[in-house]
Amino acid sequence: MIEIRDLYKYYGDQKAVGPLSVTIEKGQIVGLLGLNGAGKTTTLRILACDLLPTSGTVKVGGIDVVEQPDDVRARIGYLPDTPPLYGEMRVREYLSYCAKLHGVRGPDVVRRVNEVLELTELVDEADQIIAALSHGFRQRVGIAQAIVHRPELVVLDEPISGLDPVQIVEMRDLVRSLRGEHTVLVSSHILHEISETCDQILVIRDGQIVASGTEAELSNQLLQGMRADVTVKLPRAADSELERVVTLLKGVDKVAEVEAVDPSEPGEGIATFRVVASGEVRAELCRALVEAKISLIGLSRSERELESVFLELSRTTGPAAAERRAKRKRAAKSRAAVEAPTNAGPVTGGAV
Repeated sequence: MIEIRDLYKYYGDQKAVGPLSVTIEKGQIVGLLGLNGAGKTTTLRILACDLLPTSGTVKVGGIDVVEQPDDVRARIGYLPDTPPLYGEMRVREYLSYCAKLHGVRGPDVVRRVNEVLELTELVDEADQIIAALSHGFRQRVGIAQAIVHRPELVVLDEPISGLDPVQIVEMRDLVRSLRGEHTVLVSSHILHEISETCDQILVIRDGQIVASGTEAELSNQLLQGMRADVTVKLPRAADSELERVVTLLKGVDKVAEVEAVDPSEPGEGIATFRVVASGEVRAELCRALVEAKISLIGLSRSERELESVFLELSRTTGPAAAERRAKRKRAAKSRAAVEAPTNAGPVTGGAV
C-alpha cells in the first residue's frame, strides 16, 4: 500500500527526515512512534502530498506522490495535528463540502455523509455549529472528513492530542473500527496508545526508522525477552507467603527475575509480582500458580515494557546527537554563569 524508498527531506541545510525506507501492507493500522522533532509530521505531510520530498520515492497504491499528487490525494484521507475545520459551518454541511472536494457526486454525498456520521457517532451533532463543539467532537469531525470519500489510506497525526481519558478510549475504538477497509497510519508520542491501537509499530528517531514490529517483537529484540505482571490473592500478606510465590515463579523455565511490586489493585491479600523472562512464559506461569493452589486474579504484559523499548530506541546517537548534547551543555553552563551569585556584596551607591 505504502512504499517509501530512501526518502530525504531538508529545510535549508537542516535535515528533517532521511534516509527513510519502509513498506506498509494494505488493511493494517500502523503506528509511527517517536519523540517530538523525530520527523513524524514531516513524513506524514509528504505522504499527504502537503510537502515535496527533497529526494527519494514515495508511492501510495503504486502512485508516486511527486509525479501524480492529485491521484494520490484522491486515495488519502488526512487529519493533521490541528483539524482543518471551518468553525462557522455545521457538521453535516462541512462534511458534504469535504465529500464534494474529494469528487463524491450526487446522492452519494448524502449517503457517505450519513455513513461517516454514524461511524464517528456524530449523528446527534450533525446540525451543530462546529465552533460550538467540544475538542473531542471536533477531533471526530476531523476523522469524519478524512474518511468521507472512502480513501484507501487514512493518515492521522496525533489524533488523541488534548482529549480526556473517556474521549481517548472512544477515539481508540473509532480508529480500530477503520481496520480492514482502510490502511491507517497513526502518528503519536504516547506509548500506551500506539500499543493499544496499532497492529505494527514503526519507531522513528532523527528522521529514520530505527525499528519496526509488534510490541512483543520489539521487546524480544531489545529487552531479550518479556516482562509480565502477575497478580494473586494470598490468604495473608505475610513475607513468607510472598517469598513462596517468588520462589514458585522463579522455578518456571525461562524466568530470569521475579520481584514483588506495588499491588495492581486494592484488597486484602492482593500481591503483584514483576516477572522478567527470556521468552513467552505466561501460560507456564498460570499453570504453576494453579497447580500450587494460588488464586491468580491477573496476568498481563508489564505496562512499562513498551516504555523501556521506546526509551532504548529513542536514545540519540551519532555526530548530530552529540553536537546537540554539547550545545545543551554549553547553554547550561552559560545560564549557570549568569545566575551564579557574586561575592562582591550589595551595591550601596555610585553612578548607574
